[in-house]
Amino acid sequence: MKAFIAILMLAALTTACSPANEPVNVQELNKQFITAWNTKEADKIVGFLADDVQFVQGNSHWQGKSEVATKWVRATLPTLDDLKTFAVSSSTDQQTAYEAGTFSVDVLPANPDEPHGNGEGNYMLLWKKGADNTWKLSYAQLEDLPVRVK
Repeated sequence: MKAFIAILMLAALTTACSPANEPVNVQELNKQFITAWNTKEADKIVGFLADDVQFVQGNSHWQGKSEVATKWVRATLPTLDDLKTFAVSSSTDQQTAYEAGTFSVDVLPANPDEPHGNGEGNYMLLWKKGADNTWKLSYAQLEDLPVRVK
């Protein structure tokens, strides 16, 4: 019985000191997200989205996992290649994490006889920790410059 109590106390101490209360590494979250984007893993990207995710780009504002997955992820993924982000600002706490900066991306032509393009702009990604301790993308905002021909 004493051994059982000792094990319970040790388990409680270990749980209390676990890294679950430490802030997340937002750069690692974004790296996983960008890697999934560049490897064209749509289902993995959608898995990162919170159920109530919001996406804003120019005049477009989509809400909810289904709409953002359809109108941003699945519609845009085939048209882009080699997405790169360059962080300017980031911060984390136990429940939220954000990163903001600039991005560049290759824009693929709609037809084989058209030229490739280069897209650039600013981004902000906001992650929130769910009740199940997983981090989900809650808000994404892109501000694009006009695409330039390569």
